[in-house]
Amino acid sequence: MKINGRYKKILVIGVVLSLLAGLRGGGYKGDNQARDSYITHGYKEEFFPPAAGNSYYRYQWGLKNDGSLQRITSVPAGQAADMDHTAPGLPADPPSPQETSPDESGGPGSLAPGPGPGEPLTDRDSGQRITDSVPGIDINAEAAWNVYEQTAERRMVTVAVIDTGVDTGHEELAGSIWLNEDEIPGDGIDNDNNGYIDDRNGWNFYSDNNQVFTGEEDDHGTHGAGTIAAAWDGQGITGIADSRYVKIMVLKVLGSQDGKGVSTNVKKAVRYAQDNGAQICNLSIGTLTYDEELRNIIRDSPMLFVVSAGNGDTAGVGYDIDTMPMYPASYPEDNIITVGNLMFDGSLDESSNYGAVSVDIGAPGTHVLGAVPGGYAFMTGTSMAAPMVSGTAALVYSCRTDLSLLEVREAILRSARHLEQLDGKTSTGGILDALGAITYGR
Repeated sequence: MKINGRYKKILVIGVVLSLLAGLRGGGYKGDNQARDSYITHGYKEEFFPPAAGNSYYRYQWGLKNDGSLQRITSVPAGQAADMDHTAPGLPADPPSPQETSPDESGGPGSLAPGPGPGEPLTDRDSGQRITDSVPGIDINAEAAWNVYEQTAERRMVTVAVIDTGVDTGHEELAGSIWLNEDEIPGDGIDNDNNGYIDDRNGWNFYSDNNQVFTGEEDDHGTHGAGTIAAAWDGQGITGIADSRYVKIMVLKVLGSQDGKGVSTNVKKAVRYAQDNGAQICNLSIGTLTYDEELRNIIRDSPMLFVVSAGNGDTAGVGYDIDTMPMYPASYPEDNIITVGNLMFDGSLDESSNYGAVSVDIGAPGTHVLGAVPGGYAFMTGTSMAAPMVSGTAALVYSCRTDLSLLEVREAILRSARHLEQLDGKTSTGGILDALGAITYGR
């Protein structure tokens, strides 16, 4: 499948201009924000409408990559040869999804067969750069699901998505959302005495109310939630974990069209997640500001934290967070998994941060198809890679009742499939392997 036509235009906007003008990144915009600002680590590329009974699974290359996907990026003629030598800039915020959304949507129909053997992969005269997918560069989900289906004993798992809000009514997520059964909805009373009134599905810490979905600004969290636990119904997309046993607790800490928030609310959300029974926290957010209190909260928590590594500097080029830390990705705690963003050819996306110590593993994060309010979209960033790991952790923890959360972390990291491209870039030097994790130690 070759990405062409209207989708090719989207890639020009979302990938190339971000490299040249520094639109894509993961960090702190120092001139006009408080120092504790957090931002998202992903952006939207293309939107298309509800599934209407159709399956989009074949576009979820991160779950099964048959080698038929191809990416074309374009730069002005004569500059293609310089694309891989863009000088790093200063860390910066990524764009809001609206800034990179196209005016038109080709949808899945804009994917077509790629070139045959012997056709050129790069056309430097026209400034095109072509990246082919490699079969098997995926998380081995189908084999893992086969093992999962054969297990008799399972436990309920709650994954806290600390992010923007989540579209709890989305066709992919209506059956995947955590319910606070001790709270009577709509009565205006804090029935469970946890300090939050009518917190049926979580809490909106950004606005301090129980409205965990507020509209279009919540596409980032919705996308991650779908990757983790979208319905297994043969329509739309497929989540990694079984939503019958894995539920999403929605904790909104980021808002506005820019997807920003403050660390005070992140800390409140982590405490809420722990106090209300979450076992896994997905944190597809980051800041350059070290927060000792947040580090201590994470260190002392029994939960497993999956964190995005961040999306590079002002030039859109990933950098080493061992030397220029991103938080919470660079915290050294034993209950954190920090995730880099892999392309479908097995290399780190050029925007992905890395670190032989700070980044643990790579997972698919480029052109990931997922749920967004009102439909579906491809999104790119380490924010899309982290939920791949969270979903896998939830799948494994649900059916491997013999494992603790720290042992699930060990299973994920020790079973990572080695990729030479990740040597020196991550501590494992490998890609997430759901089958290896779910069968670890057996």
